[in-house]
Amino acid sequence: MSSDLWSFSVETYSRRGVEPLCLHLQSQGANVCLLLCGLWLGERGVSFDEQRLKRLLDVAGPWDAEVVRPVRALRERWKVAASEDAGLNNLREEVKTLEMEAERLLLLQLERVAQGWPEDEAADLSAWLEGVAADAAHLNRDALLQLRVAATGT
Repeated sequence: MSSDLWSFSVETYSRRGVEPLCLHLQSQGANVCLLLCGLWLGERGVSFDEQRLKRLLDVAGPWDAEVVRPVRALRERWKVAASEDAGLNNLREEVKTLEMEAERLLLLQLERVAQGWPEDEAADLSAWLEGVAADAAHLNRDALLQLRVAATGT
């Protein structure tokens, strides 16, 4: 397991089945960066508590609303037109790169918040996943379980 959140996230996201589950959960309102952070914290044995969750949400909420989602919305809005316009498709790919960089920066911020939280104290993976996804409307809890299994094999 990677020690830093970005490397862990890239590694986890590339595992079979994780990407489509993350995108499905994202379409239901979950923040993928928070999901990956929850997996990372759970795997590290960091105990879940509401104060820790609130600190993560306080960082992720504004950044997601003001940076990540607007960039993603632009990229998605151009999807159809870009399929017929090579120049727009190239620009859309640049926006996609910008979106990924915004997510990387969010993951770095989340890691900084969690620095110093004691590890190897608990097995709270499910608690972390449910906590970080709690604000998502219409969330399919089964998808969280599937994500946990795909990401960790447990």
